[in-house]
Amino acid sequence: MNFAAQIFYANHMLDGSPKQVGLGDNEESDPFWKSKEERLNTRKLRSSTHDGHCGKKGPVSNGAVVSQSAPMCPERLKDFGAEEYLNGNVTVLETKVAKAPEVQRMSSPVKPKEKCGNPCPPTNSAPPEFLTFEKINMAAFKIQSGVPRTPCTYSRLSKQYGMEIFMKKEHLNYTGSVKERGALHLLLSLPSEQQRKGVIVATDCNFSLAIAHHATELRIPVFVIMPANSSQSRLRMYRDYGAMVISYGSTAHDSQRHAHYLANENGYMCLEEDDSAEYLAGLGTVGMDIYEQVPKLDAVIIPACGICGLLASTAVAIKHLNPSISVIGVEPEEFPVLHQSLKTDSPIQDLYGNHNRKLYKDLIHHSMGTDTFQLAKKFVNKVVTIREDDALVAMLRFQEYERSMVDIEGALGVAAVTAELLPELKGKRVAIVTSSSNMELDLVRHCVDRALFLDNRVSRFTVLVGEWPGEMAKLLDMLAREDVRLLDICQRRYNEGADVFKTQVECVVETRDKAHNCQLRQTLSERYPTLCWLDR
Repeated sequence: MNFAAQIFYANHMLDGSPKQVGLGDNEESDPFWKSKEERLNTRKLRSSTHDGHCGKKGPVSNGAVVSQSAPMCPERLKDFGAEEYLNGNVTVLETKVAKAPEVQRMSSPVKPKEKCGNPCPPTNSAPPEFLTFEKINMAAFKIQSGVPRTPCTYSRLSKQYGMEIFMKKEHLNYTGSVKERGALHLLLSLPSEQQRKGVIVATDCNFSLAIAHHATELRIPVFVIMPANSSQSRLRMYRDYGAMVISYGSTAHDSQRHAHYLANENGYMCLEEDDSAEYLAGLGTVGMDIYEQVPKLDAVIIPACGICGLLASTAVAIKHLNPSISVIGVEPEEFPVLHQSLKTDSPIQDLYGNHNRKLYKDLIHHSMGTDTFQLAKKFVNKVVTIREDDALVAMLRFQEYERSMVDIEGALGVAAVTAELLPELKGKRVAIVTSSSNMELDLVRHCVDRALFLDNRVSRFTVLVGEWPGEMAKLLDMLAREDVRLLDICQRRYNEGADVFKTQVECVVETRDKAHNCQLRQTLSERYPTLCWLDR
């Protein structure tokens, strides 16, 4: 409450006319309190200087006798704050005196609102960033005891491709996938009450395997809902990790619907791989490890699969530690979610294509989220797409040079180098993340056979030989002299268009390398004019 304002109101007369208020010794009559007519028509002399005697009709104010002042007009009363009054800045507001006889208390001054055409922005601060390096650093501290640091070793592929290549072998985790990092941090971020109730998953992927393992280690009840026709080896793997496996329905959609029903009925949390900040923060710890393990790094090649969480979160960590390091994403040509999203400048939710579901099943179950897309758009320097044939050959190269096996997702980064899609990295230090190695044995065998065929190390040809004795022996003897391994042979005697005394022989052979294959082709062409090499 302004003390000066109280004095002015207290000096009003009951009939509404102002009392005469005197001035101090060093004060003068202020025309501000006069009415407009008084200021224009009349001029009064200033009060005489106080000479020690009381003024005529001078009232006592604040313990001192003051001289009589000019009358104060009520319409000139204005409301102003105490702080502005002391500073000399008077803020004028419109006020009304409702009843003169009553002494009214004044409300605190209100700052006038600014008039503007556009709506004023909200006063609350801007929302924090979705994923920051501080969150990734905190996640690294939380999961350091549950997920050991994987090696990042120098690769023998470096001399062959003219660059220093370091393999970040995330496929050596306990469940064979980098997604252990995100899954563990996600479980640690759950409330204690939810950890007591349990979690449930309904997708056969690396994320579900990581959830099953680490939930058991944390003593969190975990349930896995799988279709009845799922692979027995995969079901046995979930049980070995300690999860309660329930077979339901004939499709993945049936099992997911049943999982949501059980979650609502029993209070379980249904976990799915998404772009939550907790999950991505755990994945981003890969970038911190690479930066510490490989000094003077020039580029990092990361698989961009599924929701692209590994690529986006690792890019956040790498760019924070050293913005000059290039971050390159690699995704399959049959499922280019990030590549198409960057073209349209919006995340693609569903991308349909003619892809091998058995080979890419861990990559095509998810859609890219908005937050992940924004992170990738901001921090990723380049995205390349890989053909399936190049990825299979990269799997073979990794097995031969690193003495380890990865799946199609883990081989994407290696394929970008072996297919020579990044010539700008020649002579530089490059780290490649091999993210996973979960592949069933029958699929591994098919992939290796196909990769040998694509690498010109397994060939198939047909040739016409005579039916008289010794012709077949001559063909086999020629293959033996060329140091060729015969994998399969088939003789077709009844063939349309063949000579009467000729038979068609189909052979599948394995050579050492491409040069050896070319030498074999030249030798057989000189001996058998009817030689026909079958396409790959």
